[in-house]
Amino acid sequence: MKTRISASLDCANYLALLEDVRKLERAGIEMLHIDIMDGVFVPNFAIGTNLLKKLRPQTSLLFDVHLMVVNPEAHFSLFAQLGADSITFHAEGNPRLHHLVDAVKRLGKKVGIALNPSTSPEFLRYLLPYLDLVLCMTVDPGFVGQRFVPEVVAKVEVIRKMSLELGVAVDIAVDGGISEETVPQLKRAGANVFVAGTSSIFSGREDLEAAARRFREFCERL
Repeated sequence: MKTRISASLDCANYLALLEDVRKLERAGIEMLHIDIMDGVFVPNFAIGTNLLKKLRPQTSLLFDVHLMVVNPEAHFSLFAQLGADSITFHAEGNPRLHHLVDAVKRLGKKVGIALNPSTSPEFLRYLLPYLDLVLCMTVDPGFVGQRFVPEVVAKVEVIRKMSLELGVAVDIAVDGGISEETVPQLKRAGANVFVAGTSSIFSGREDLEAAARRFREFCERL
């Protein structure tokens, strides 16, 4: 599977957002990871729909939308209209997963399932053939800057092995504490999409374009 970086928009400088997006483009980043929170599923709020509406015409970067909301189906159509290229929602609290996956597919979008660190991957055996992506949270969702949960590395390995056994080509993304320290073990386990935030390209220790290019090249050459 191709290695890709999905830059976490929630970690960007909102006061210079378009400038940050241009830097990401020049650095060869392909995707913007867009966290949508409702203050209920997770105790926080994040990016608003008006911002996405204005940003979509300004960039060709893929919009990788991550819904951390209750009743995600109520929002699929809205984010499809706002230009999402892929829509990922959580397994937790959503018992009708095949129905929800099909609802996203019918909108012509790629679909992903997100798993919190403590959520078992075993039920994915019955879902993987229908998915484009599995997002493994390596921190509890809702806030940036949390400590990486190392046990998720084994979960990634289980999911990749499962996909190979089923003959399914699915992206495995990881989100939370993704850095030059954690990427090697996650990539060995089978992850190929790395959500980059404050632990890597948005650390503020160097210019965003330089940081994004260096991190992308680091991930690709492993």
